[in-house]
Amino acid sequence: MDPSTAATMEGRAPSAASIFTPLAKQVRDASLLARAKGFYFGLLGVLTGATIALAVGSFMLGPSWYQLLLAAALGVLLTQFAFVSHEASHHQVFEPGKANDRLGRVLANGVVGISHSWWVTKHNRHHANPNQLGRDPDIEFDTISFTVEDASKKRGFMGWFTRRQGWLFFPLLLLEGLNLHVVSLRTLIASPRSRTRTWELVTIAARLSLYLALVFWLMPVGIAAAFVGVQLAVFGVYMGASFAPNHKGMAIIPAGTKLDFLSKQVLTSRNVSGGWFMTQLMGGLNHQIEHHLFPNMPRPQLARARVMVREHCAANGLPYIEMGLFRSYGVVIRYLNEVGLSARDPFDCPTHRQLGGW
Repeated sequence: MDPSTAATMEGRAPSAASIFTPLAKQVRDASLLARAKGFYFGLLGVLTGATIALAVGSFMLGPSWYQLLLAAALGVLLTQFAFVSHEASHHQVFEPGKANDRLGRVLANGVVGISHSWWVTKHNRHHANPNQLGRDPDIEFDTISFTVEDASKKRGFMGWFTRRQGWLFFPLLLLEGLNLHVVSLRTLIASPRSRTRTWELVTIAARLSLYLALVFWLMPVGIAAAFVGVQLAVFGVYMGASFAPNHKGMAIIPAGTKLDFLSKQVLTSRNVSGGWFMTQLMGGLNHQIEHHLFPNMPRPQLARARVMVREHCAANGLPYIEMGLFRSYGVVIRYLNEVGLSARDPFDCPTHRQLGGW
């Protein structure tokens, strides 16, 4: 974010919330919030058919290292299922909320193997306050540092890692698939007892047991272990590479700062250009600005909403950031490296500079 974006923040208090109202009315009048059940049923049919074909192909292939190609394909399919689970969690598929929640739970817990309740709780917090210090869980203190304050706390190996975190970010995604499974399961186990918790634990355990049993039954131990490793690596890279361009390197909102809804969502989000193909590849996450403004908007409607949102942002003096996928990755790498290196000099922090020395 450049100084002009920082200046845009000033004065955009919650009292300016009315600037979102005309856009919301325009979107509703265009029926862009109408559910697209046909699209999602068709997509789930294609994904299910491809998964069955992959399983049959794996059975016919037998003990061969070519199984690793199928493992990579499975990682892609599971990511696509995760995208639909994400959309169901935002109530984009069905009108009734409960039907969306049921679909989201089945796909997240039973197909992907990640706790639905953990994901929804974390993701809702992110949507409410994207990139805001102390409120967005996606920029909390962790392996990757998003602020110089967090980066300066790293010592030893982690300090070395943080100074190079931009270059190491994408290789680290090879472990993100495993991390998502472990963190969601660990959080679920530690949560209070409830019917939902029990159902999720049983479902995830059954899914994991069946998956590992099939893989190790079909293949020798070495190939089977490599199969699971490749599947998790591809899943992690695909998931991480789809979510990474959305907010990393965009405005970091200081704790306690009050912004109107439109500004908060637009200033912290970045779109990825690429048309219909990119929308399907990234599960609609390429339209991140529209997704944050209208979380329950179905994927097929996002492109039409984009035109309205761009025009509305221009009319209200808000920067609308959109760029190609690889350029966005370059921005992410550069930003993370700047944060890591700036930990040695807090007054050279990119966030500090972007917000005018707050």
